Amino acid sequence: QLQLVESGGGLVHTGGSLRLSCAASGFTLDEYTVSWFRQAPGKEREGVSCIRRRDGGTYYADSMKGRFTISRDNAKNTVYLEMNSLKPDDTAVYFCAARSALVCALSQTEQYPYWGQGTQVTVSS
Repeated sequence: QLQLVESGGGLVHTGGSLRLSCAASGFTLDEYTVSWFRQAPGKEREGVSCIRRRDGGTYYADSMKGRFTISRDNAKNTVYLEMNSLKPDDTAVYFCAARSALVCALSQTEQYPYWGQGTQVTVSS
């Protein structure tokens, strides 16, 4: 059974940092393109960052460039999202998702068949 489990969310002040983890079981994560999405109350789910299968190419939404870093630890079968310089606008539930295709497709949540349960990130002003 393919499963993704996020962890690492919490409450931080503006300017703080968090590292989210997305641990996979039932499949090898580097054979999948993995993305982070987030959803704030009353808003649509939006793509945050992506790391492609195999070659590890990365992509970030514009508002996250320079602040967020996505990485993958194949030995731990885990993808991370390091978030720095956090702002109140970053408050959301963060989800990781996986798809077998190479392309990130961050604007197409329906292209991702595997999702974690989400982890809450709250940034206080």
